[in-house]
Amino acid sequence: MDAPATTLVVKVTCGTEALERLTQGWTVAATALASGLEVSVWLTGDATWTAVPGRAEEVELPHSPPLAELRDAVLEGGRVTVCGQCAARRGLGEADLLPGAVVRGAAAFVEEVVAPGARALVY
Repeated sequence: MDAPATTLVVKVTCGTEALERLTQGWTVAATALASGLEVSVWLTGDATWTAVPGRAEEVELPHSPPLAELRDAVLEGGRVTVCGQCAARRGLGEADLLPGAVVRGAAAFVEEVVAPGARALVY
């Protein structure tokens, strides 16, 4: 029998072109954090913009909590990582991101998702 998950790794791969998927990834991450799980959010593609100050604040989706509130909850209690290649393609470095967000590569993502007790979701 598998041990229960203690860490949830959520990879968000889209930006505002897929607004419901973008918001759902952040919603699930914030909900998991509130339920007591360790949470790590990985941002790839245009999802990287949500780690830039002011960008999530511009996003609105009816019947959803504000994206910036979800992001800030995860920043406060979990981890937020931006894909290194994705950041580079957008001209972003850690200095461009919100405090607490870091830039890391694929090897770090793989390390997180194969760790004992980890479960991964991709949006």
